This record gives sequence, C-alpha cells and structure tokens, in this order.
Amino acid sequence: MKKDIVVVMAAYGNDNVKALGGQAALLSVVADAGADGVEIRRELFDESDFSTLAELAENIRQKGLFAVYSVPESLFVENGEVNPALKKFLEEASTLGARSLKLALGHFKSGADLTPLKALLETSAVKVVVENDQTPDCGVLSLMNAFMFTAQSLHLPLEMTFDMANWLWVGQDPLTAADHLAHYVGYVHVKAAEKRGEKWHAVALDDSDGSWKPLLAKLPQAVPRGIEFPLEGQDLTAVTRHYVDLLREDATHA
Repeated sequence: MKKDIVVVMAAYGNDNVKALGGQAALLSVVADAGADGVEIRRELFDESDFSTLAELAENIRQKGLFAVYSVPESLFVENGEVNPALKKFLEEASTLGARSLKLALGHFKSGADLTPLKALLETSAVKVVVENDQTPDCGVLSLMNAFMFTAQSLHLPLEMTFDMANWLWVGQDPLTAADHLAHYVGYVHVKAAEKRGEKWHAVALDDSDGSWKPLLAKLPQAVPRGIEFPLEGQDLTAVTRHYVDLLREDATHA
C-alpha cells in the first residue's frame, strides 16, 4: 500500500523559505523528491499572497501534488466559541485547492452546541483536521479525547492531525495518546524531538533516539504522513527524498 507523504513547508525553516523565494519556489524541490503533497503554511504568506492563491493552487496541481492548508489558529477561541474566521479559512483552503484545513483544537468546552459548526463544515468540500498543539491548556490528551469523542458522536466531518512530538511539550506520553486517539487520526505530523536543558527541540529522524518508529506503528498506516521535522542541507531535494522514501516504508520496518 503506497503511503501519501506530505512535506510541511515549515520543515525548511521559516526564514529559509522566505529567503529562497517563498513556498511556491520550493514546490519543485517537494515534487522532485517524490512527495505526494505539500502543506502550505498561512503564516509564511505575505499579504499579497492571498490574492494569488488560485495561481499557487494551479502550480501545485501542475507539480502533481495535493495541498494541505495549515492555519496557525484554533478551531475554538478563548471563550469556547467556534473561531469566527473559520469560514474565511475554509474559503482560502478551497481556493488553494486543498484537501484539508489544519487547525489547532483550542479552547473546546464539553457540552458546547456544535450544531452551527457541523452546518458550516458540511458546506465545504475541504475537510478540517484538528491538531494537538504545544499549549498546556489546549494540547492535552483529555481535551482532545473529549472533543474527538463528541465530534464522532455528532458525525462532524473532521478528523485529527496527530502531531507525534507535541505531546512532549505538554508533558504527556505520545504512546499513551496514540492508544486513545489513533482511531480518530486522518493525518500524521511526523516529528521527533530531544530535550536540551529545559526545552524540547524538533530534530531530524536520523538524529533522534528512534522512539518515533514504535509510535508511528501505532497510528493508522493509510493516512497521509507529513514531514514536520527539520529538512536541512546543501541539497534540499536529496534530503527531502531520503525522508520521503523512509516514511513510505511500513513503520514496523522503518
């Protein structure tokens, strides 16, 4: 079974992406490395980029790639309500031709009326994928589990993005999280991390302790895998191709 591998543009480093000419300039690297998709990051856009989303979409299509659109905001804002900008983000994702829109969970409150959210999601062809982030009040297992259980019960057309390393930032065990959440997962952010002093830092898989392998094996094998660890080196295409090939292997053999 061929696995879809997505390259997250932030893996090249935000400053580096801008120095190289922006996300569109790196599409050839992603395509030449044999990836299937690209995760376009909203935070890497200049204001002028929002007027050329359709052109970027065509560029992605011509490279034989599909798109995920990542927005650095949450599905639920601090008062527990659905982000009022969600419709705009879905429209941007649609113009970009994205398969999915990735948001953090944010401040979900159990018992909230999610009927308006369901109605909005059902109007869009873009699927929302909700990620565990690095915030101790929102990126924790208990809250994500409660939300995904509720979402499934209400048949909301969304899935989870499981970021493999973000659990470490909030002091939780990624393997335990996988045990509870794997059946909700529709997209995996592959990431390894190491602690330096008191802080966690993302590292390339080859530079990690290897704990990503059993963790990835616990997650669904048929969902897209996004490379969100640092991709660095003189030959970015070769470095990217190395990890695209590695992540196409079965996790049990990687």
